Amino acid sequence: MLKMADHQLGAPGPRRRRWDRLRRGSGAPRQVYRTSGKRVLDLTLLVLAAPIVLPVLLLLVLLIRCFDGPAFFVQDRLGKHGRTFQCWKLRTMVVNAERILERHLAENPEARSEWETHQKLRHDPRITPIGRILRKSSLDELPQLWNVLRGDMSLVGPRPMLPEQLPLYPGTSYLQLRPGLTGSWQVGARHSSAFADRARYDDQYAAELSLWTDLQIILATTRVVARGTGQ
Repeated sequence: MLKMADHQLGAPGPRRRRWDRLRRGSGAPRQVYRTSGKRVLDLTLLVLAAPIVLPVLLLLVLLIRCFDGPAFFVQDRLGKHGRTFQCWKLRTMVVNAERILERHLAENPEARSEWETHQKLRHDPRITPIGRILRKSSLDELPQLWNVLRGDMSLVGPRPMLPEQLPLYPGTSYLQLRPGLTGSWQVGARHSSAFADRARYDDQYAAELSLWTDLQIILATTRVVARGTGQ
């Protein structure tokens, strides 16, 4: 997702070298962005987005509480260096979701195979009617901005992972980064790849992490959200 074809970049030369410097970053500036600049970007964008996000979030909370009960869903996720944190989302599933999932997988071998490969279901019986709308628009993830503010997550990074999913992940880059509200996998192949494929996206992101890379992903995220392709 992050790489562009050679014909888009033109023949090797000054133009190509300038693109590579922007995409990958270089030397001290890139290291500064990794260690502190990325956090500054997170907080700056949070402050700028707050006047819009907070009223929308309040409206969604009231809507869920009126029709579906508790508004928030909190679940342990793995963070940087393997530290566990509580990840916040708007609740999109029924209250007894785990029991329903177990019964559904026991009764449907095809669904179990899909779950074991992707760790998600295209037709998930746990999702509420309001939840489907929230997932399609990705609005269910707005509360994770609180995790970004706390420093548990970043705006851009690997998809947050459940602790029990770590044995299914064949890489190491995830534990070197803060999980992200969005990321290269989220905007590139979240509905078409196996769970294990996340490692390839995370490795590439870790290798190319820079201000330019993050801005590219944030821009791509706005297009994905506008298309309403969430599940």
